[in-house]
Amino acid sequence: MARPKILVVGAGFAGVECVRRLERRLAPGEADVCLVTPFSYQLYLPLLPQVASGMLTPQSIAVSLRRSRRHRTRIVPGGAIGVDTKAKVCVIRKITGEEVDEHYDYLVLAPGSVTRTFDIPGLAEHARGMKTLAEAAYVRDHVIAQLDLADASEDPAERASRLQFVVVGGGYAGTETAACLQRLTSNAAKRYPRLDPREIKWHLIDIAPRLMPELGEKLGLSALKILRDRGIDISLGVSVAKAAPEEVTFTDGRVVPSRTLIWTAGVVASPLIATLDAETLKGRLAVTAQMTVPGRDGVFALGDAAAVPDLTKDDEGAVCPPTAQHAMRQGRRVADNVIATLREQPLQPYVHKDLGLVVDLGGRDAVSKPLGIELRGMPAQAVARGYHWSALRTNVAKARVMTNWLLNAVAGDDFVRTGFQSRTPAALRDFEYTDSYLTPEEVREHTRAAHFQG
Repeated sequence: MARPKILVVGAGFAGVECVRRLERRLAPGEADVCLVTPFSYQLYLPLLPQVASGMLTPQSIAVSLRRSRRHRTRIVPGGAIGVDTKAKVCVIRKITGEEVDEHYDYLVLAPGSVTRTFDIPGLAEHARGMKTLAEAAYVRDHVIAQLDLADASEDPAERASRLQFVVVGGGYAGTETAACLQRLTSNAAKRYPRLDPREIKWHLIDIAPRLMPELGEKLGLSALKILRDRGIDISLGVSVAKAAPEEVTFTDGRVVPSRTLIWTAGVVASPLIATLDAETLKGRLAVTAQMTVPGRDGVFALGDAAAVPDLTKDDEGAVCPPTAQHAMRQGRRVADNVIATLREQPLQPYVHKDLGLVVDLGGRDAVSKPLGIELRGMPAQAVARGYHWSALRTNVAKARVMTNWLLNAVAGDDFVRTGFQSRTPAALRDFEYTDSYLTPEEVREHTRAAHFQG
């Protein structure tokens, strides 16, 4: 008899931890494992703002999936664009553009999330995200290019628009991005004698009334003070009304001359979830405490794309937040439950009490809340970087990150553009390909056509 096939979609924290656990715990020949991902690395997403600011190199947070000695998983280089759970087929578009079908016996959905956008005029064409390694590298080149072009310009209006930067989103991603990039431009200004540092302005805006509300009021206010002391203009209860190539209009009526709009206003589950035509909860796939999808045989879902019940909370409807610490642990639990299903053993629910939050604001600034303990300054910085460093999956990645941190502390920032900046500006829609997914009807038609051809 053919071995059962386990198909894992997504190589984020959840998917990679699931695959690693399967490789360790499955007996040789017990099942085949296949992983669908456009890139053969796991991206350590929380450190992406430090790549954008140049503190870390892109390679240091892109952890290769092929370094494991136990590596026996077949990697399909592409993205899942549709799932037919009745036919047990996943439609995959490879990086060449070719569409292929992968049949499965057990499906683990960990496709993660994409940047949440709204129907704001000009947003898709002119905003840049902070969700992928390519975006972080591109944003760094773009920001440094603005300094170079402003330094060379004799037009005051052009200089003003190139030296003002807007970040939307007061969560962790937006706050850390604004903090790290403002620090970069502040240090860079010393190398541009024709630029007045006071001309460089950073704006951080969010529609919410508080900055990083998950941290609590006191730490949120501490972070707010740190950023304002650095000169970052923070506006809460404000969003973008319109984006144009050389200016951004806020909902409070202000028009800011700017050629840099960085959009980090939250995430939503991958559009792949909609192709299942299954029940969702606030856009995330509804699953049981064992992370099975009700009514879908052999399908598990976890991470950012799934509403996993949080059994540590008294609230019956509470779900786990889309954070790395939950995704990693969910990945291991799903792997155990897939193996238990294979061996006809009982499945176990996912239970994990949140360990807290860390926010690195660059330099010596940070705010952290490990195990409910509020920390600021260097102690918070030590906890934040210690947590990130320990969470990196390989010793090679740990060595690279630590070396980068030490080099930056000793030698400071560099301001070299690496060549990602092209003549045609790239924006949100050019990186995440959110319009490439099939509808449930298209998936069913695709599998029917494939069946008749077979």
